[in-house]
Amino acid sequence: MTAARSPQTVDIRPATPADVSIMYALVQELATYEKLSHEVTGTPEALRENLFGDRPYAEAVVARAEGAVAGFALFFHNFSTFLMQPGLYLEDLYVRPAFRRQGVGTALLNHLAELAVQRGCGRFEWSVLEWNQPAIAFYQRMGAEVKSDWRICRVSGPRLAHFGAELD
Repeated sequence: MTAARSPQTVDIRPATPADVSIMYALVQELATYEKLSHEVTGTPEALRENLFGDRPYAEAVVARAEGAVAGFALFFHNFSTFLMQPGLYLEDLYVRPAFRRQGVGTALLNHLAELAVQRGCGRFEWSVLEWNQPAIAFYQRMGAEVKSDWRICRVSGPRLAHFGAELD
């Protein structure tokens, strides 16, 4: 096992429209890592519109280390009816392989947790693929509880357009 080394600094800042092309590339790298490249159907233009358009649906932060883009996190607010508070949902976090085990992922998660607290959120949550044991172990070391009794339900694409149509 390789020992972790620390970068000189990890700089995390809100993404700007100028970051769209690098974030799109990072999304593609993430999809390749997760063996889900076939699911990336969006475009840089859609990313730009949905992050920086008239009605932004999500936010992102970019992490830089050693003078280069090391990773990013994309997140949005959700709401807990049980807590009666907003939450912060991490859609994607990705650290480039050359920067793993250097504190970049930890810095990104800490940054978002601090943001959640500042914004009065009752929780900070995300999903992780079952097979991704390195990520699960990392999240647990950070103090996250992996909820084994919950499953994601999803309707997308043509099914979304017709969801419930049989009931009409």
